[in-house]
Amino acid sequence: MIANGRAAADPKLRMAVAQVRELGHLVEVRVTWESGDARRFAAEAARTGIDTVVSAGGDGTLHEVVNGVVSASAQVTCAIGLLPLGTANDFATACGIPTGDLLDAFTLITEGRPTPIDVGRLGDRVFINVASGGFGTQVTVETPPEIKRVLGPAAYFLTGLRYITDLQALHARVITPRFTWEGAFYALAVGNGRQAGGGFQICPRAWLDDGLLDVVIIPDMPRVRLVTLLGDLRRGIQRHDAYVIYRQVPGLKIESDKQLQVNLDGEAIHGNAFCFQTLPRHIFFYLPPSAPLHGQTLAPGTEW
Repeated sequence: MIANGRAAADPKLRMAVAQVRELGHLVEVRVTWESGDARRFAAEAARTGIDTVVSAGGDGTLHEVVNGVVSASAQVTCAIGLLPLGTANDFATACGIPTGDLLDAFTLITEGRPTPIDVGRLGDRVFINVASGGFGTQVTVETPPEIKRVLGPAAYFLTGLRYITDLQALHARVITPRFTWEGAFYALAVGNGRQAGGGFQICPRAWLDDGLLDVVIIPDMPRVRLVTLLGDLRRGIQRHDAYVIYRQVPGLKIESDKQLQVNLDGEAIHGNAFCFQTLPRHIFFYLPPSAPLHGQTLAPGTEW
């Protein structure tokens, strides 16, 4: 179990580990001190034949753990589990992994079977949830950690309200094997998972094992319409919107004349060109039956 340093002292986590050990399971704990520790610990565990690596932390810790396991071998056999202890817990929430009871989340791992799921790739990094650019990225970066600790996921929404009046549309070209789009946008997401930004259902039709990435573009639009749309996403309302562009593709390229910032499961990456691809069913993950798996996917190129 790789525990984020801020969560390691949580008495609920310590109690859950003790209870799982009493049931006869061997649990070794590693605690992170600085950025990169979780990735290094996960890679070491995968190389030494550990059956399961459990990420105990938020979406950022999970991102590092997944990258560590994937980097250890071209053929991933080490399974990954999640104990949600972050601010937003977007991936856990969208998948139905228990966020209120750590023992329930641990039981899902100790008594369940791991499921093969996709990951997205950008350069030498992989992501399990969502890569985003534009408004959502700015909100994530600008939300102070101390506010997140006090308000939880609501902190992202409040930060977004502060910045929406000064929001400027960015310009990009999106090139895929199935469609091309160019124009000004407020938000752009590439999703393997469904939820990001502290509760926004940005890719509501994504499936974790369909071999596709969901591309969502919120183009330049009247400000009043944008506020309404963001509110719908926050509440999980899934409906047709004439402004939103939604496609499913195996890969894509995003280009811009000006430098863009892309938030990769919480990690900021800067550049003028980003090439995404899917690695189908590349890792094994412990998920509940309610997770978005084996669903009926949209036909390639279908618009939302």
